[in-house]
Amino acid sequence: MSRTIPVGLGARAYEVVVGAGLLEDAGARLKPFLKTRRAAVVSDETVWALHGARLSAALEREGVQALPVVVPPGEQTKSFEGLADLSDRLLALELDRGDLVVAFGGGVVGDLAGFAAAIYKRGIDFVQVPTTLLAQVDSSVGGKTAIDTPRGKNLVGAFHQPRLVLADLDVLATLAEREMRAGYAEVIKYGLLGDFGFFEWLEANGPKVLAREPDALSRAVARCVEMKAEIVAHDEKEQGRRALLNLGHTFGHALEAETGYGAALLHGEAVAAGQALAFRFSAAQGLCPAQDARRAAAAIAAAGLPTTLAEVPGHPFSAERLVRHMAQDKKAEAGRLTFILARGIGDAFVAKAVDQAAVRDFLIAEGAQP
Repeated sequence: MSRTIPVGLGARAYEVVVGAGLLEDAGARLKPFLKTRRAAVVSDETVWALHGARLSAALEREGVQALPVVVPPGEQTKSFEGLADLSDRLLALELDRGDLVVAFGGGVVGDLAGFAAAIYKRGIDFVQVPTTLLAQVDSSVGGKTAIDTPRGKNLVGAFHQPRLVLADLDVLATLAEREMRAGYAEVIKYGLLGDFGFFEWLEANGPKVLAREPDALSRAVARCVEMKAEIVAHDEKEQGRRALLNLGHTFGHALEAETGYGAALLHGEAVAAGQALAFRFSAAQGLCPAQDARRAAAAIAAAGLPTTLAEVPGHPFSAERLVRHMAQDKKAEAGRLTFILARGIGDAFVAKAVDQAAVRDFLIAEGAQP
């Protein structure tokens, strides 16, 4: 049983299909978007070894030739060098604008392949087939594509909407426990930013989601996609409400930059700590009840995720360096910081012109060095 969730963007509208067994009929689902009968499938070495044969067979059953383009796993692949390599390999396949790029992997592959598709011959269609919980509930939906630079995360990219998203819940069976927990950070984010009822449901059912119980997992993924689709439909280019989806990301991206975007700190782990920090900073500023900040952190910690600076590899951090990273954030304006803060659980808002000194003092109170 699958759920189909529309992303209403007029002429660029598309569907997100959430369910089990979707890889098996991927060929039939992708065929309507193909003007020719071949597709470049961008994947990483881990995902391709686990699931590549199944996807290739599904495409070939419909007469579609799968052209695998396999890249190294890990955030470091999402770089100028990785983009140049992928672009060259796509050009070597002599793809034309009637062909299709399939992003088959987690958030790194989705971001990298989507950005390459956005700039390949000034734009080629692509489809997202996300294989991690984080990608299924968040990064595969909404058209944000980007690479990282030494100056910060996702600073070079483009909005390029996919033609279709296929979120096959079965592929999550092979996902490592740590990656599953990291993805759960983005699941709980949706409750924290705008759905108190969903947050309460996760407090009771989070262990079932993490255990990949089919009904709980399906409900969690579908609810996150529903919320993101509704937000994206109203604010595609993040001029307003879509920024709420960055809850925890300003703190989190700074921590990722300090830890080198590597395996020491996964993106979801950074976002988890960032959300707890955002709620505590909100409480410290008198915006949010302290008990809500404690409750949010407790729910995050219950999933085995970090909620404090001390739990992040590399601690203690320099408060000055963290704030400097935040000043490079895409949401920063004229040197003033923009954060997603909260009035309470389920009630996040965009806070502009946040004082750097207040953030620095808060980080020092949280255990960072001056």
